Amino acid sequence: MVLATMKNRLSRVLWDEIEDVYERILEHPFIDGLSTGSLDGDAFRFYVVQDALYLGEYARALSICAARAPHEEATRMFCEHAAGAIAVEQQLHESFFAEFGLSKEQVRATEMAPVNLAYTSYLLAVAYSGSFAEALGAVLPCYWIYWEVGKTLLERGSPDPLYRKWIETYGGEEFAGIVKEVLALTDEIGEGLSANERSNAIERFRTTARFEWMFWDMGYRREAWPV
Repeated sequence: MVLATMKNRLSRVLWDEIEDVYERILEHPFIDGLSTGSLDGDAFRFYVVQDALYLGEYARALSICAARAPHEEATRMFCEHAAGAIAVEQQLHESFFAEFGLSKEQVRATEMAPVNLAYTSYLLAVAYSGSFAEALGAVLPCYWIYWEVGKTLLERGSPDPLYRKWIETYGGEEFAGIVKEVLALTDEIGEGLSANERSNAIERFRTTARFEWMFWDMGYRREAWPV
């Protein structure tokens, strides 16, 4: 009975739905290049700037989750995480910007790449108009996939100090604690969802997991608007 319950946990069901996507992420040359050190520095710079723009919108989505959360503890958690997303931009990203010789003003003036705009627009639309379970499903891949990638790359290491700093941030214990909090809430609310509500949350989760692959691919290609 305990094994059956473990198997049916929402987090387990969600991850099973994106195993194929996650394998494709690990195979992507952007991710492989972080650990081998072969990733083009211009691609990483492009990605970091776009990621800073992304995190500003992601913080908004987390704030909406906080307002719609089922209880005070979840509201507190998402408020802290929204502030933390901004803090990451100020700490990790700004250390990269200093390395690249970029100012905050230059970063803020950068136009969002097409995939970034599509991803953040989708996140905010789901957070505003979907159920709380759908909103949670939509924001979860950014937490969870980054943690899993970080852990995997931490084992591999990297000869590049910039890439190593990125890997250590997402593969470290501090980020792990943040992700585990969200996974605990995921399993908590999963117990009370109907089959239809679960299906909708899974659909949102798989969609944004795909966007995660597309985001790294966007950085690798340094995607620009075609017209």
